[in-house]
Amino acid sequence: MVCAHELEIADRIETVYALVSMSKVNPEVMRVNPVGRIPALVTDDARVLYDSHVICEYLDARYGESRLFRGQSDERWDALRRLALGDAMLETLVLWRSEQTRPASQQSPAVLEAFERKAASALAALELEDSTARGDTVDIGDIAIGCALGYLDFRYAALDWRARAPRSAAWFESFNARPSMQQTVPYEE
Repeated sequence: MVCAHELEIADRIETVYALVSMSKVNPEVMRVNPVGRIPALVTDDARVLYDSHVICEYLDARYGESRLFRGQSDERWDALRRLALGDAMLETLVLWRSEQTRPASQQSPAVLEAFERKAASALAALELEDSTARGDTVDIGDIAIGCALGYLDFRYAALDWRARAPRSAAWFESFNARPSMQQTVPYEE
Protein backbone atom coordinates (compact mmCIF):
# COMPACT_ATOMS: atom_id res chain seq x y z
CA MET A 1 0.00 0.00 0.00
CA VAL A 2 2.96 2.34 0.51
CA CYS A 3 3.76 1.81 -3.17
CA ALA A 4 0.15 2.53 -4.16
CA HIS A 5 0.17 5.73 -2.12
CA GLU A 6 3.48 6.82 -3.67
CA LEU A 7 1.95 6.24 -7.11
CA GLU A 8 -1.18 8.14 -6.01
CA ILE A 9 -3.51 5.25 -6.89
CA ALA A 10 -4.35 3.91 -3.42
CA ASP A 11 -7.89 5.26 -3.66
CA ARG A 12 -8.42 3.07 -6.74
CA ILE A 13 -7.64 -0.13 -4.81
CA GLU A 14 -10.35 -1.85 -2.82
CA THR A 15 -8.73 -3.25 0.29
CA VAL A 16 -10.13 -6.34 1.95
CA TYR A 17 -9.20 -7.02 5.55
CA ALA A 18 -7.74 -10.50 5.99
CA LEU A 19 -6.03 -12.07 8.96
CA VAL A 20 -3.37 -14.69 8.31
CA SER A 21 -0.96 -16.51 10.58
CA MET A 22 1.72 -19.14 10.30
CA SER A 23 -0.28 -21.67 12.30
CA LYS A 24 -3.79 -21.23 10.86
CA VAL A 25 -5.23 -21.39 7.36
CA ASN A 26 -7.54 -18.61 6.16
CA PRO A 27 -9.75 -20.25 3.49
CA GLU A 28 -10.82 -16.86 2.05
CA VAL A 29 -7.22 -15.84 1.44
CA MET A 30 -6.37 -19.24 -0.03
CA ARG A 31 -9.10 -18.76 -2.64
CA VAL A 32 -7.05 -15.85 -3.95
CA ASN A 33 -3.50 -16.89 -3.02
CA PRO A 34 -2.81 -20.65 -3.01
CA VAL A 35 -0.19 -20.34 -0.26
CA GLY A 36 -2.52 -18.36 2.01
CA ARG A 37 -0.37 -15.26 2.38
CA ILE A 38 -0.97 -11.57 1.99
CA PRO A 39 -0.84 -9.41 0.01
CA ALA A 40 -2.70 -10.47 -3.08
CA LEU A 41 -4.08 -8.23 -5.81
CA VAL A 42 -6.95 -9.02 -8.16
CA THR A 43 -6.58 -6.72 -11.16
CA ASP A 44 -9.42 -5.17 -13.13
CA ASP A 45 -9.02 -7.93 -15.75
CA ALA A 46 -9.25 -10.64 -13.00
CA ARG A 47 -5.54 -11.48 -13.03
CA VAL A 48 -4.41 -12.49 -9.55
CA LEU A 49 -0.98 -11.33 -8.40
CA TYR A 50 0.63 -12.18 -5.09
CA ASP A 51 3.82 -11.17 -3.31
CA SER A 52 4.58 -7.53 -2.53
CA HIS A 53 7.42 -7.35 -5.06
CA VAL A 54 5.25 -8.59 -7.93
CA ILE A 55 2.31 -6.37 -6.99
CA CYS A 56 4.49 -3.28 -6.62
CA GLU A 57 6.24 -3.87 -9.92
CA TYR A 58 2.89 -4.36 -11.66
CA LEU A 59 1.49 -1.15 -10.18
CA ASP A 60 4.66 0.78 -11.04
CA ALA A 61 4.75 -0.50 -14.64
CA ARG A 62 1.06 0.18 -15.14
CA TYR A 63 0.67 3.49 -13.31
CA GLY A 64 4.13 4.82 -12.45
CA GLU A 65 6.07 4.53 -15.71
CA SER A 66 8.61 2.36 -13.86
CA ARG A 67 9.79 5.24 -11.68
CA LEU A 68 9.91 3.12 -8.51
CA PHE A 69 11.74 0.24 -10.22
CA ARG A 70 13.86 2.58 -12.36
CA GLY A 71 13.14 1.02 -15.74
CA GLN A 72 16.20 -0.68 -17.16
CA SER A 73 18.79 1.76 -15.82
CA ASP A 74 21.78 0.94 -13.62
CA GLU A 75 19.82 2.56 -10.78
CA ARG A 76 17.36 -0.34 -11.08
CA TRP A 77 19.92 -2.84 -9.79
CA ASP A 78 20.63 -0.68 -6.75
CA ALA A 79 16.91 -0.31 -6.07
CA LEU A 80 16.39 -4.08 -6.45
CA ARG A 81 19.33 -4.84 -4.16
CA ARG A 82 17.88 -2.57 -1.48
CA LEU A 83 14.44 -4.10 -2.07
CA ALA A 84 15.94 -7.53 -1.42
CA LEU A 85 17.63 -6.27 1.76
CA GLY A 86 14.45 -4.65 3.07
CA ASP A 87 12.30 -7.68 2.18
CA ALA A 88 14.74 -10.14 3.74
CA MET A 89 14.99 -8.04 6.88
CA LEU A 90 11.22 -7.83 7.17
CA GLU A 91 10.80 -11.57 6.56
CA THR A 92 13.42 -12.31 9.23
CA LEU A 93 11.63 -10.04 11.70
CA VAL A 94 8.27 -11.69 11.01
CA LEU A 95 9.73 -15.18 11.45
CA TRP A 96 11.54 -14.08 14.61
CA ARG A 97 8.27 -12.75 16.03
CA SER A 98 6.52 -15.99 15.12
CA GLU A 99 9.12 -17.97 17.07
CA GLN A 100 8.84 -15.57 20.02
CA THR A 101 5.07 -15.99 20.21
CA ARG A 102 5.22 -19.77 20.45
CA PRO A 103 4.85 -21.27 23.94
CA ALA A 104 8.17 -20.94 25.78
CA SER A 105 8.59 -24.72 25.94
CA GLN A 106 8.41 -24.90 22.12
CA GLN A 107 10.79 -22.03 21.36
CA SER A 108 14.26 -22.78 20.09
CA PRO A 109 16.97 -20.66 21.72
CA ALA A 110 19.25 -21.35 18.74
CA VAL A 111 16.60 -20.17 16.27
CA LEU A 112 15.86 -17.07 18.34
CA GLU A 113 19.56 -16.21 18.48
CA ALA A 114 19.95 -16.77 14.74
CA PHE A 115 17.06 -14.42 13.96
CA GLU A 116 18.46 -11.79 16.32
CA ARG A 117 21.89 -11.99 14.65
CA LYS A 118 20.38 -11.84 11.16
CA ALA A 119 18.28 -8.81 12.08
CA ALA A 120 21.33 -7.09 13.58
CA SER A 121 23.38 -7.88 10.47
CA ALA A 122 20.68 -6.46 8.18
CA LEU A 123 20.48 -3.33 10.30
CA ALA A 124 24.28 -2.96 10.13
CA ALA A 125 24.10 -3.28 6.33
CA LEU A 126 21.39 -0.61 6.22
CA GLU A 127 23.63 1.67 8.24
CA LEU A 128 26.21 1.48 5.43
CA GLU A 129 23.66 2.59 2.82
CA ASP A 130 23.85 6.16 1.58
CA SER A 131 20.19 6.87 0.89
CA THR A 132 20.71 10.60 1.26
CA ALA A 133 22.92 10.72 -1.83
CA ARG A 134 19.91 10.16 -4.11
CA GLY A 135 18.08 13.29 -2.96
CA ASP A 136 14.31 13.36 -2.71
CA THR A 137 13.59 10.59 -5.21
CA VAL A 138 11.91 7.46 -3.86
CA ASP A 139 12.31 3.99 -5.29
CA ILE A 140 11.20 0.50 -4.39
CA GLY A 141 14.31 -0.06 -2.27
CA ASP A 142 13.40 2.92 -0.09
CA ILE A 143 9.88 1.59 0.33
CA ALA A 144 11.07 -1.89 1.36
CA ILE A 145 13.64 -0.51 3.81
CA GLY A 146 11.13 1.98 5.19
CA CYS A 147 8.58 -0.80 5.76
CA ALA A 148 11.18 -2.98 7.50
CA LEU A 149 12.22 -0.15 9.82
CA GLY A 150 8.56 0.66 10.47
CA TYR A 151 8.01 -2.96 11.47
CA LEU A 152 10.96 -2.70 13.85
CA ASP A 153 9.19 0.24 15.50
CA PHE A 154 5.89 -1.64 15.58
CA ARG A 155 7.02 -5.01 16.92
CA TYR A 156 10.51 -4.46 18.33
CA ALA A 157 10.49 -1.07 20.05
CA ALA A 158 12.50 -2.52 22.95
CA LEU A 159 15.46 -3.20 20.61
CA ASP A 160 16.21 0.53 20.42
CA TRP A 161 17.44 0.06 16.86
CA ARG A 162 17.97 3.80 16.39
CA ALA A 163 20.84 3.78 18.89
CA ARG A 164 22.54 1.05 16.81
CA ALA A 165 21.88 2.73 13.49
CA PRO A 166 21.75 6.52 13.81
CA ARG A 167 22.20 7.22 10.07
CA SER A 168 19.37 4.85 9.22
CA ALA A 169 17.28 6.39 12.00
CA ALA A 170 17.78 9.88 10.58
CA TRP A 171 16.85 8.68 7.09
CA PHE A 172 13.79 6.83 8.45
CA GLU A 173 12.59 9.87 10.38
CA SER A 174 12.37 11.78 7.11
CA PHE A 175 11.02 8.86 5.05
CA ASN A 176 8.46 7.90 7.69
CA ALA A 177 6.99 11.42 7.55
CA ARG A 178 5.91 10.83 3.94
CA PRO A 179 2.13 10.63 3.50
CA SER A 180 2.49 7.10 2.05
CA MET A 181 4.00 5.89 5.32
CA GLN A 182 1.65 7.84 7.56
CA GLN A 183 -1.39 6.44 5.75
CA THR A 184 -0.19 2.85 6.23
CA VAL A 185 1.00 2.79 9.84
CA PRO A 186 0.41 -0.71 11.29
CA TYR A 187 -1.70 -1.08 14.38
CA GLU A 188 -2.38 -3.78 16.94
CA GLU A 189 -5.53 -5.77 16.21
